[in-house]
Amino acid sequence: MKKYNTRQRQILLDFLKEHADESFSGLEIVEKTEGSGISKSAVYRNLSGLEKEGKIRRVSKDGEHTAHFRFIDEEHCKGHIHLSCIKCGKTGHISDDAAKKIAESLIEEDGFSLDSDETVIYGICDKCKS
Repeated sequence: MKKYNTRQRQILLDFLKEHADESFSGLEIVEKTEGSGISKSAVYRNLSGLEKEGKIRRVSKDGEHTAHFRFIDEEHCKGHIHLSCIKCGKTGHISDDAAKKIAESLIEEDGFSLDSDETVIYGICDKCKS
């Protein structure tokens, strides 16, 4: 089934792209995009579709049961292991050298091949440690 790029879908995509290093609950997205021309129902409907398309990923935050979403459809994200802060939700890439060491260690020690596209390491960022 063809996916149409409606105006509301584009508003949501633009918001998520502008905040690619952050994750948001559906309600947070509704609140932050209020007045931009996207309805609450369109946010939730499009989140579901974007997740199925692999443009966003569902992530968790420490101590929360609410689903959060993070944009992942940028070319610079492909093939990179992500680091995600469980306190603030900020997400970034692990360095290529560190990723290579982790992947090599997993192969050598455990015979396990890492899928970098699907790997997120959760912890606490420097900013939240202070």
